[in-house]
Amino acid sequence: MSGDLSLDINIKEPRWDQSTFMGRAQHFFFVTDPRNILKSSKTLEDARVTVENYRLGVVRPGLTEDELWRAKYIYDSAFHPDTGEKMVVVGRMSAQVPMNMTITGCMLTFYRTTPAVVFWQWVNQSFNAVVNYTNRSGDAALTTNQLAAAYVSATTGAVVTALGLKSLAKRLPAVMSRFVPFFAVAAANCINIPFMRQRELKYGIPVTDENGNRLGESVTAAKSGIIQVVVSRIGMAVPAMAIPPVIMNALEKKAFMKVMLQQPWACWFYSQ
Repeated sequence: MSGDLSLDINIKEPRWDQSTFMGRAQHFFFVTDPRNILKSSKTLEDARVTVENYRLGVVRPGLTEDELWRAKYIYDSAFHPDTGEKMVVVGRMSAQVPMNMTITGCMLTFYRTTPAVVFWQWVNQSFNAVVNYTNRSGDAALTTNQLAAAYVSATTGAVVTALGLKSLAKRLPAVMSRFVPFFAVAAANCINIPFMRQRELKYGIPVTDENGNRLGESVTAAKSGIIQVVVSRIGMAVPAMAIPPVIMNALEKKAFMKVMLQQPWACWFYSQ
C-alpha cells in the first residue's frame, strides 16, 4: 500500500449516518447533485480508478479522506452499482432534478389540449423508462421484447389515464383538470416500474449478509423493493404536481392574476 490514508474507511456505505434524517438528507443531496452530470469523462474515469483501487487496497499518494468520498459519490453518480457500467446520462440520479423539473413544469402548463397531453405524457414515460432501465438490478437483464412491452404499456397507460381524466374533468370543478398530469403519472408508475423490473419479480434480487457475502436471490425482497419504489415515486410527485394546482386555482381568483391573464402572452400560454 502507498500513501497515508487508512484503508478502514467503509466506502460501501454512505458517508453519513443513515439512521438520522439529516444523514439521509446529506447522502441524497450528494447522490442527486445535478452538477455531477457536467463532469467530464476524464473526471469520471479518475473517480472510478480511485474508488476501485481503494477497494483493492491501493491508495494514491496524497489522497485525503474528503477526496476519497468525493470520488466515491462521483463514481456512484455515473456507474451502475452492480455491473460497474457507465450509465446513460439522463438515467442517472444526478439528472433527476433538472429533467423532472422541466418535464413536470411542462405537464402542469400544457394540459389543456389533447395533443399537448399526449406529447408530454409520452416524454415523461420515455424518461421514466430510461431511468427504470438504467437503475435496474444488475442481475436482471431484460430482452428487447420485454423492454418494448414495458415502454409501450406504461406510455399507453399514462396517455389513456390522462385523456380519460381530462374528459371526465369537464364535468367536474375546473381545478380537477389541473390534477390530470398527477393522476396520469401515478397510474403510469404503477405500470412502468413493475414492467421494467419484471425479471426481478420472477427470479428475485441478490441478498447479502452484513459482510456483503451473497446468500442467494429473493423474490419477496424484489416485490417489497418495487412496491416501495412505486409508492415513493408517486409520493415524490405530490409536492410538484398535486400542491401547485391548488395554489394556482386560488391565485387565478385574485384580481392581480386576472389582470395578468388578460395579457396577450398569457392568452397564448393558456391556450396550449
